[in-house]
Parts: sequence; C-alpha cells; structure tokens
Amino acid sequence: MTPIPHEFAISGVYLPPMLIAALLGIAATLATTRWLDRKRLSRHFFYPPLASLSFMIIYTVLISTFVVGA
Repeated sequence: MTPIPHEFAISGVYLPPMLIAALLGIAATLATTRWLDRKRLSRHFFYPPLASLSFMIIYTVLISTFVVGA
C-alpha cells in the first residue's frame, strides 16, 4: 500500500496535493488546447472556452486520482 501524501514540501513551502494536481491539469489543458488550435480542431466545438474548462476539470481529476493520489 502506498502512502497518500498529505502535503508536498518544495524548498520549505508546503503545498496541498490538490494544488499540485490543479497546476498539472492546467499545464495539460494548455498543451491540449494549443495542439487542437494548431490542428484546427477547436473550431468543431460550440464554445471553445467551455471545452477548455472541461479539459481542465477532467485532467485535474485524473491527475489527482492516479498520479498524486489525493
């Protein structure tokens, strides 16, 4: 059984795991939306900012569940 981290220590600053998952989710969303814009696939969405928000929520939940373990 792996221990679930209660906080991350980065040079003496303690950060909650959900904050780390949210930052990684935002980074993954930015990469996905840039790729979609580059391939001109974002024009198929009705409202691209809402799709971007949805990607951010999905990535944050997946990262917090499987990577961070929060």
